[in-house]
Amino acid sequence: MFDSRNSFNKSPVGAVKEGTRIHFKITVPRYLSCNEAVLIIEKEDTRERFLRGMFWCGKDDKKDEEWWECHFTPQTTGIYFYYFEIKTSRGRMSLYRGVCKNEIGKVSNGKKWQQTVYSKDFKTPDWLSGGIMYQIFPDRFYRSDKGNTYLYPDRKLHSNFHDIPDWLPNSAGKITNSDYFGGNLKGITEKLPYLKDLGVTCIYLNPIFEAHSNHRYNTANYSIIDPLLGDENDFTELTDECKKLGIKLILDGVFSHTGSDSIYFNREGRYGMGGAYNDKKSPYYSWYNFRKWPEDYECWWNFDTLPNTNETNPHYNNYINGEGGIVESWIKKGASGWRLDVADELPDEFLDTLYERVKKTDPEAIVLGEVWEDASNKMAYGTLRRYLLGDQMDTVMNYPFRDAILGFLDGDHASLCMETIESIVENYPPECTRLLMNHIGTHDTERAVTHLSGKYRDYFTRDEQSKFTLNSEERVIAHKKMKLATLMQFTLPGVPCIYYGDEVGLEGGRDPFNRAFYPWGNENQTLLEWYKELKDLRNSSELFKEGLFKNVYSHGDIISYERYSLDETGKIKEELFFAINRSGKDVKLPVDFTGTPETIMGENYSEIFTLPPYGFSVLKIK
Repeated sequence: MFDSRNSFNKSPVGAVKEGTRIHFKITVPRYLSCNEAVLIIEKEDTRERFLRGMFWCGKDDKKDEEWWECHFTPQTTGIYFYYFEIKTSRGRMSLYRGVCKNEIGKVSNGKKWQQTVYSKDFKTPDWLSGGIMYQIFPDRFYRSDKGNTYLYPDRKLHSNFHDIPDWLPNSAGKITNSDYFGGNLKGITEKLPYLKDLGVTCIYLNPIFEAHSNHRYNTANYSIIDPLLGDENDFTELTDECKKLGIKLILDGVFSHTGSDSIYFNREGRYGMGGAYNDKKSPYYSWYNFRKWPEDYECWWNFDTLPNTNETNPHYNNYINGEGGIVESWIKKGASGWRLDVADELPDEFLDTLYERVKKTDPEAIVLGEVWEDASNKMAYGTLRRYLLGDQMDTVMNYPFRDAILGFLDGDHASLCMETIESIVENYPPECTRLLMNHIGTHDTERAVTHLSGKYRDYFTRDEQSKFTLNSEERVIAHKKMKLATLMQFTLPGVPCIYYGDEVGLEGGRDPFNRAFYPWGNENQTLLEWYKELKDLRNSSELFKEGLFKNVYSHGDIISYERYSLDETGKIKEELFFAINRSGKDVKLPVDFTGTPETIMGENYSEIFTLPPYGFSVLKIK
């Protein structure tokens, strides 16, 4: 009766700018003798309710159907939920997503349709669109002999790059993450030609500021580079060399907490007698929320080494986001934006100020948030967040796509995968969608190859993970599935992000086993060449910058879709077709094209279109 993703029923489809006139049309069986139809819209943040009477606008005698239509123009940004009510010979009926009920009653937002309305001024940087990102965990990528090998006494430096990262507790029963492999900024600079050859246009660095763990999410000083990584001159050299190769670099902003071992908190006393833990008169005391000073304070997820910051504190907010503050200074030093750690734990006031400062410093710098769910309707701090409506973030990490891709390859029905993809495309503003960080693995998840083996389990203990490895047969299947996963990652709307080492088959469970050193000299060359083929595919068409998306046939073991563009008259200008068989058997694909499409990658099109086990096809239709 109504498909929000079909322009016959709703035009325009997807998210719209404020002030856009939206056309709604429902299809009603004539046997219901409908004599009244109403569109009911509810704005989530203000609880406003809008009713729009619908008009009879025609019928289809062959199908015994009739149509009712109306228009609605949302004047302000926000998330709107809507449904329909019709008055029939059988009484009043309510029409929700996938449901038509005879009774009228409250239905959760999940069963209503969502309409995202974003700012008419929302514009995201063009430079990332159509590109390829590469995530580097700095300690584990490459150690240059020209870099610094200085270590604090409480750090351990591995001499063997093939070591498994330390995972056992120390003699005090604590996991300190104080083992290092010595990757540094000069090492990244030396490997820029490798990244350029891989097609990388943007590097995302996990934290690089001084901290006392190998992951550096426990910031000790936002103003300086961790000495083991290098210094500010090394950072300048890296950004300068990136610029020569057309590569941008974004930094990891960890602002919801600092380390307890920091110049600001200083519980461990490394920085003398100052710090909020030691002195109530410290300039940093107001940054933290002490329940009972000094021992009882709010922590990130109850880790006492990660005291929470009070982001709405004027002094802290100004230190990070003010003129000459941390956010501005590192952009001026060469960064092209920020990835915000646990963005859903940062309040709106802080995010607004950060975004404003970034754009004032460099309008083309990017703000990218870590959000694990659908960021358009994410609830946090007891309210619906407005990350993607303009003036707060440019885009987000795309965990929903990761879950959909890996879920499909794990055995989920193709329609479930496609529903997730279409939902994100429908709910997110196009300005955001084109820059989505499409990853299939990060420093917070098990390695994609390990996951795709089908043998890894989330419930594995750390001891079991330390011993987990794939045999040759499992690895062959995992690599076949990896090719399918990355084909989707590189061709769905957004920007693929390669987690360092994925391109050469690096394996491992969750932290810290997903953070092994890059296997220089032991790369899987077949996978590496596959990634270069995907790079060439992305560079071959403008569709991967702004192209539209359409589900074609996604059922059982097959998923297929198109990326296409339209000319000024609304006719298709360019069109690429993608099909993937996740099973270990031949599968016929029920699609029919006029003429003979050009094969770009994979299987050729034929009258009986069949994909082999773990097979795929990329066709140029027009």
